[in-house]
Amino acid sequence: MEYFLNQLINGLCQGAIYALMAIGYSVVVGVVGMVTFTHGEVIMIGAFASFYVFEACGNNLLLGVAASFLASWLIGMFVYKVCYERFFNAPRHISLICTIGASMLIKNLAQIIFGPNQKPMLNVVENKFFNFGTVQISMVQVIVIITVVVLAILLSLFFYKTKWGIALRAVSQDKSAAYLMGVNVKRTAMIGNCIGCGLGGVAGMLLAIYYQTLSATMGGSMGMKAFSSSVLGGLTDIRCSALGGLCIGIIENLGITISSASFRDIFAFGFLILVLIIKPEGFASKKGVRP
Repeated sequence: MEYFLNQLINGLCQGAIYALMAIGYSVVVGVVGMVTFTHGEVIMIGAFASFYVFEACGNNLLLGVAASFLASWLIGMFVYKVCYERFFNAPRHISLICTIGASMLIKNLAQIIFGPNQKPMLNVVENKFFNFGTVQISMVQVIVIITVVVLAILLSLFFYKTKWGIALRAVSQDKSAAYLMGVNVKRTAMIGNCIGCGLGGVAGMLLAIYYQTLSATMGGSMGMKAFSSSVLGGLTDIRCSALGGLCIGIIENLGITISSASFRDIFAFGFLILVLIIKPEGFASKKGVRP
């Protein structure tokens, strides 16, 4: 039971990171209206941005969050300009193919610039543990969960309390109607894409801190986890996508209690397939970004 409870805590923490990745992915898909294959590389860039900031400026978490968000924001702007802006009225498969090409380009450039090998992440967070009976929670897990919750609350406030947030919701639901109401659809879609990428970058920083390692190829598996979590949430529903990320994280770690860590992906994607067989639209099915 003690091992089970600790794995449940690990699952909640890991699921929180997946949830943040899925939230970013859902914002991108909901606002731009197109599936992207660059989110894994966005996550990777965020991890490396924080790594070099920590290396240069010390263990300043707020600075790391800012650096990962900004670096991924810039990558999101590049992806939007190259893959989306010119193809708004073109068949969707053109943008899809462009994001595949952009993903390969960013990944290979990252391997040239950062090197192909894994790098150990600096000990940014104090190696401290809190004991609650038989359950042990690390300081890293506490910081990860707090960071994800704070960012989710800020995003929700942004969507509901700001002019840009309302415009983003309008564009995600009906681009033509938003245009007729005076919304600059292309600029709003670019901002939504950059916000989603920025959140993915922060998730990359949290992953690097949590696993104490990062690499130029880490985006492949993480991009699939973000996509899977978002699919569970119906692709555009932020809350349900976050729930999907939490579920995948918990299922992975509970699966480890009856097998080994090498089978974690079998449990995660097996759960995804099972849910989609029972409910093909995922946990939610309404159109548009819904915080």
